[in-house]
Amino acid sequence: MNQPEKSTHVDEASYIPSADVSHIRRKWLDLSYASLSPTQKLDIYLPDKGKGPFPVILHIHGGAFEIGDKGDIQVQPYFKALSHGYAVVSVNYRLSGEAVFPAGLQDIKASIRWLRANGKTYHLDGERIAACGSSAGGNYAAMVCLTASVAEFDDPRLGNIEYPCHVQAAVDMFGPTDFLKMDVQLEENGFGSGGHGEADSPESKYLGAKITDVPLKVVLANPMTYVHEHMPPILIQHGRLDTLVPVQQSMIFVEKLQKYVSHDRFEFDIIEGVGHADSLFETDENMNRVFAFLDKHLK
Repeated sequence: MNQPEKSTHVDEASYIPSADVSHIRRKWLDLSYASLSPTQKLDIYLPDKGKGPFPVILHIHGGAFEIGDKGDIQVQPYFKALSHGYAVVSVNYRLSGEAVFPAGLQDIKASIRWLRANGKTYHLDGERIAACGSSAGGNYAAMVCLTASVAEFDDPRLGNIEYPCHVQAAVDMFGPTDFLKMDVQLEENGFGSGGHGEADSPESKYLGAKITDVPLKVVLANPMTYVHEHMPPILIQHGRLDTLVPVQQSMIFVEKLQKYVSHDRFEFDIIEGVGHADSLFETDENMNRVFAFLDKHLK
């Protein structure tokens, strides 16, 4: 976040600066939550005061499933939650260049299990966890929200399998929900094709094959596939002028939610006049909106 609108996948894969964490007094960096890959690490940040246990915001970075890091500036807006009494945990996961779907999702679920297994050590409340992310991280946050009982997304090799991987809430900012519809939706909006259907697109790399050749795998990576009436509540936000992940990706997700779950299970904001990863998502006003949603469900 805090980056200019990106119109091509090449631009998306550019360098992302690191977040400034020097002002955070209580923190643990580069903790391993699993041992299958050196990527499987997380950072924990606590409020300056209080013994906890603190409710947890699990931040899942974006980056087209192929770039990004737990320590980059995408986590910065969530540091504002420390003054609201939240712990912030930022997690790394295997990117598409290392392992394809569902490896990254399995990693994030393993990190949640690790947090529950080690909550007392780090002053974390394992019964109050929210998954939050934007773009690819938004897809992951929605998937974590909806697939706690999907055994195919568990990997016992990652450890702590005796602990549950569910969350109590989720925040999905402009995450893709159906890869096969993205190019058509972008064209409908007058933005031209985004190239999502190409063999070298981020989505194809993520699934390990050209998405048009593996439609059933696309369904498995689609949060809408797993909507159920007892799902944790989710806040969805999307910019109307998103030229990378079209706003319809969230709109069709919400249409599915409206059909199958009660209205207290989801909230949806379309941010007018803004595009992908716009800085308006990071303003105090919008982050307070996010924290108010989390307060409602975690406090």
